[in-house]
Amino acid sequence: MTGAARPTLLQRWRRAWRRWSLWTALVLLVVSMLATMVWLAGRYEASQVQSRLERDTADAVSDIRVALTRNLQSLQALHAGDPGTLAWDIEAHELLRNHRELVRVEWREPSMRLRSYAQSPYRPVAWDARLRESHQSDSAIACANARRLSSPAYSSSYFQPHGDGLGSEMMELCLPLTAGGRPTGFLVATYSLQDVLTNLVAHNLTRSQEASFTEPDGTRLAVLGAARRGSRMFTAQHLLDLPGTTLVLRMDTWHTAPSVFPNVLTALVTAMSIALVTVMVVLVRDNRRRLRAERDLAEALAFRKAMEDSLVTGLRARDLQGRITYVNPAFCAMVGFNAQELLGQSVSAPYWPPELVDEYRQRQEIRLAGHTPPREGFESVFMRKDGTRFPVLIIEAPLINAQGQHTGWMSAFLDISEQRRVEELSRASQERLQATARLATVGEMASLLSHELNQPLAAISSYATGSINLLDTAAPPPGAAAGTDATPLQDVRMAMQQIARQAERAGKVIKSVHDFVRRRDQARETVHAQQLLDAILPLVILQARKLGVRVHTAVEPDLPPLLCDRTMVEQVLLNLARNAMQAMDDPALRTRVLDIRVRRAASSPHGDWVEFTVTDEGSGIPPDVAEKLFTPFFTTRQEGMGLGLSMCRTVIEQHGGYLGFAPHEPRGTVFTFTLPLATAKPLPDA
Repeated sequence: MTGAARPTLLQRWRRAWRRWSLWTALVLLVVSMLATMVWLAGRYEASQVQSRLERDTADAVSDIRVALTRNLQSLQALHAGDPGTLAWDIEAHELLRNHRELVRVEWREPSMRLRSYAQSPYRPVAWDARLRESHQSDSAIACANARRLSSPAYSSSYFQPHGDGLGSEMMELCLPLTAGGRPTGFLVATYSLQDVLTNLVAHNLTRSQEASFTEPDGTRLAVLGAARRGSRMFTAQHLLDLPGTTLVLRMDTWHTAPSVFPNVLTALVTAMSIALVTVMVVLVRDNRRRLRAERDLAEALAFRKAMEDSLVTGLRARDLQGRITYVNPAFCAMVGFNAQELLGQSVSAPYWPPELVDEYRQRQEIRLAGHTPPREGFESVFMRKDGTRFPVLIIEAPLINAQGQHTGWMSAFLDISEQRRVEELSRASQERLQATARLATVGEMASLLSHELNQPLAAISSYATGSINLLDTAAPPPGAAAGTDATPLQDVRMAMQQIARQAERAGKVIKSVHDFVRRRDQARETVHAQQLLDAILPLVILQARKLGVRVHTAVEPDLPPLLCDRTMVEQVLLNLARNAMQAMDDPALRTRVLDIRVRRAASSPHGDWVEFTVTDEGSGIPPDVAEKLFTPFFTTRQEGMGLGLSMCRTVIEQHGGYLGFAPHEPRGTVFTFTLPLATAKPLPDA
């Protein structure tokens, strides 16, 4: 046998063992049920016999009690006669002949002395007169109880010998006699317990049962009925409660075991068992098919559950009323709520942002009205349990059951936060690439302009210098008075000097821009702050006159010189001043003041930094503009390029300083930048 065949045979053996075990259990179950039904049938029959015996015993006690009451009435009627007379004797003997359970009737005085008596003719009894008249006799005890109770009383049973050598159990009844409210004696009647059973218990009961009076310990006092033995004896006891004593009436019967066949109940049980076996066979077959279908369904459900749990796409199902009926783990992880918190929600979902609840409700009403959403889906915004918002792409479709009925809506959710972030990074990268390309273009243009403009500027500077030299060597025209043309020539000379100076400055600016674009180390020199202001003031004042702006400057005295690229810092000051004056180009402004101040940095008064402030009284900078103010190529003017402030910050940062801005009260903006001193001043001694 190969190793591959062994597991197959083992599996077959296990399946066969399970099948035979099932059938064995089924047979045992049927047999046990059959035995149980037969046992229950026997129990039911026994309970019926016991119930009938209990009922007969109660009826017998009731008959005895009724007969004793009737005898008491007869004795009370006998009491009406005069004892010792012939009439009383006749009535007494008549009473004893009619009631065979009575053995003797006596008339006694209050002292228990016998006055008269009558004796039953059916049972001769040898009575001991001294014993009966004793105060310890049963009759005396019964009369004492009757006197105490002022009503008839019975004595306990006692054994009385007969004249034939036999004996029987007797019981005394004492009836107190009164006349005019005074006791006149006692009427004592003696009962034979055996005759009570014989005459007072119905004869139809004693034919199949045995009746007896017993003591509490089970000792029999009197027995009536023939005892028939059987497989099982049934016993019933009932108390006969009499004034002064209590007797126990016991009835016994014997019952044979119920026959199994042809017992109708057993036949019915057998038929039911056969039907049960048939039903069990059918159920086993159906159970196998059901188990196979359940296994296939469980595998399909497990596969679907595993597939839904492994999805990163959130799934949600809603019924036609908008209540959420299903969510998968991906959706719960997406919104931060568990399934118990989401199922059943309809009016307002907990993952809806509060500010969009009304809009989402309207959209849900439109969807529940039957409007089919677009197949490509739509975007929305959800809120996690911690309050954070995130964008989602929702793809929704009608939910159709197996009968083709529309039962709700099925939605798929995609968290597109990462997609939005990637798109934003891509857009920012694209913008940076474009800005870099434009900066590269600007750098190439700056290099080209610096190369092309240096020659014209050098020519302008040379021509201006030559003109100045010609003016210096030129003599006054003949016949002119001394000093006649001195002033015009002097003005021309000054103008030519300014042309030469500005041409030289323009060349330095172009050279600095060229070095800045190529990231070369600028030539830094020692210069005073006042010299920087003096260099730009002529150009600032010229533009200020056109715009109607007053220019104020203030330099803190005794400032040490700065170490910086003079040309680039002058360009920064000039650019900030021009921007400040353009910010005040508003006809509604009545006062337009440009304030330029230089002082030691407030954060380190004894340190080696100087702070420049350029303040305007314009309308200020809006928050949305302030966020992009130093971004390259961002500008609010149509004629601007958006490079001025960006280059200014770059220049200041290359010097190790800081360039920033803040609102100015009551209106306007103040730009601040810092530059290092050429030599640090030592801190004073403490």
